[in-house]
Amino acid sequence: MSKEGSGNNLKHAVAKGFLWGGMSNAICQVLSLVFGIFLARILSPADYGPIGMLAIFSAIAGSLQDSGFVVAIANRKTVGHDDYNAVFWFSIIISFLMYGILYASAPLLADFFNEPILIPLSRYSFLGFVVSGFGIAPSAYLFRELKVKESSIASICSVVATGVVGIIMALKGYSYWGIATQTIAYVLVRTLVRWYYTPWRPTIKVNFAPLKYLFAFSYRLLITSVFQRFNWNIFSFILGKFYKADVGNYTKAAEWFNMGGEVVNGMVNAVSQPVLAKVVDDNERQLRVFRKMLRFTAFVAFPFMLGMSLVAKELIVVVITSKWLESAKMLQILAVWGAFMPIQSMLTHLLVSRGRTRIFMWCTIVQGLLTLAMLLAMSPCGIKPMLVAYCVFNIAWLFVWNYFVKKEISLTFSMFVYDMLPYMLLSIAVMLATYGITNFIGNIYILLVARVLIAVVLYIFVAWIMRSEELREIIDFLFKRKR
Repeated sequence: MSKEGSGNNLKHAVAKGFLWGGMSNAICQVLSLVFGIFLARILSPADYGPIGMLAIFSAIAGSLQDSGFVVAIANRKTVGHDDYNAVFWFSIIISFLMYGILYASAPLLADFFNEPILIPLSRYSFLGFVVSGFGIAPSAYLFRELKVKESSIASICSVVATGVVGIIMALKGYSYWGIATQTIAYVLVRTLVRWYYTPWRPTIKVNFAPLKYLFAFSYRLLITSVFQRFNWNIFSFILGKFYKADVGNYTKAAEWFNMGGEVVNGMVNAVSQPVLAKVVDDNERQLRVFRKMLRFTAFVAFPFMLGMSLVAKELIVVVITSKWLESAKMLQILAVWGAFMPIQSMLTHLLVSRGRTRIFMWCTIVQGLLTLAMLLAMSPCGIKPMLVAYCVFNIAWLFVWNYFVKKEISLTFSMFVYDMLPYMLLSIAVMLATYGITNFIGNIYILLVARVLIAVVLYIFVAWIMRSEELREIIDFLFKRKR
């Protein structure tokens, strides 16, 4: 195949991946929103507290289970049956081993947080990660083959099943037990659907030899993943110790933040790692591909997440009532960091695609430890100052990632800012203008609708006037698909 043909195929794969990844995440987040509305109206902040305290342990256990094999397989030139089979059986073994450790540790968790209910609740909740052990191999297959459509269908089916189970159990009065069951149902359905779309099947005869070279690539990703999830969940952990009454509100704010962030971040994660890995042998081409993806990510992420910050209060109060108002205030702060989070993901994916897992690992470890030290030092100041510091620190850390990416593909600081800044400034200007235009509206329902409509129209209109290449390509792609 010619270089031009290969480039066109890759461009089509990226476009298709972005489309399906974006559609899937948008649909999943809308469904999660609908189901979450029902649950939030039935449950109280106190019902979410115990689950929030367990989040960091479930996240770290999930990292240990994955072991970085999904990304390791995606970055190998050739992959065969023995590779998938070794990953499948190893994942199952690790899943049961980790569940045994967590099961035995349940009393220690309950003592740390002074919450006896965490003993049975944690032992039940952690079952979900045992189930997910059966899904690592098919996840690796679909990820490597850029089967974004199939993965998207699995995610959508999982969200539907999760929502139905959660609402039924909440109506029956199971509170946090229902929330824990949601997690198990999500993992179970997603695993089953992914197996349905994966032609590969495991065999009893297993050769663990492939784990040697897979683990040689993935062990740093494993350590990195542990610290990443530690960093993402450290806030609920610290709140559970020092501000127990606020864990539920933060958990709900983080839930809405994740729903919004996943619309963009999930779209980027679905294609950036495998696509960047495919062009790793051509530095100039990888730089072009990366910058193109960076501009598209900025085009979508900044207006979406800054818009969420703009309407957070109205959205939360209208949708899940004023009892969650404190969550809205936290969401306003978190959403600002959410606009930059997909960009951080792209920078780290670039390093991984070039085999710089050591840099990825140590940079993430330092980031996590500094975050922990900062939050502990600021814990007497209260939740909001801690949240602001957390977001500012993580945004500033983007330039540390950029420093290491520059060494790989000559992505200079000026290039990085040039690709990102226009859409950031445009988004800020649009949100400020929207706030000023709508600030006189007294009815909260009209205010919410007006802010969303005005912000969307203003952003698209100005982007069109500015001759945004990203906007024109999206319109052109959708038009051609329709035709």
